[in-house]
Amino acid sequence: MRDTDRALVQAATAVAKLRCRSENHTVAAAARTADGRVFTGVNVYHFTGGPCAEVVAIGAAATQGETELETIVAVGDRGRGVIAPCGRCRQVLRDYFPSVRVIVGPADALRAVPVAELLPETYVWADHQLGPQF
Repeated sequence: MRDTDRALVQAATAVAKLRCRSENHTVAAAARTADGRVFTGVNVYHFTGGPCAEVVAIGAAATQGETELETIVAVGDRGRGVIAPCGRCRQVLRDYFPSVRVIVGPADALRAVPVAELLPETYVWADHQLGPQF
């Protein structure tokens, strides 16, 4: 892992410690752009299936006009460490940022992998859209 990857994990961990203090917010995410900007978010738990922290971080980046993320990581509250993205988040990341790297693994063996590696045999939404019909 790069030093910038370790710093991204630290950023997500800091947000988890500061903002994940209830059952509504239990995971924080941090996403980095190629130019080094970092966007963070926390999950918004709701019985209807509120958004995961990764999706909130993507939204935070989008509000600033960012369309390319280089690396993303999610961290659990109460010292749970890095958490791999759920299936829905893997699909969203793959569709919006096909070249994004995702930090995964146990604390002593963290690694950044391409999102495609986390979603083999993936459904690529753009490949299945119908063109204009004449």
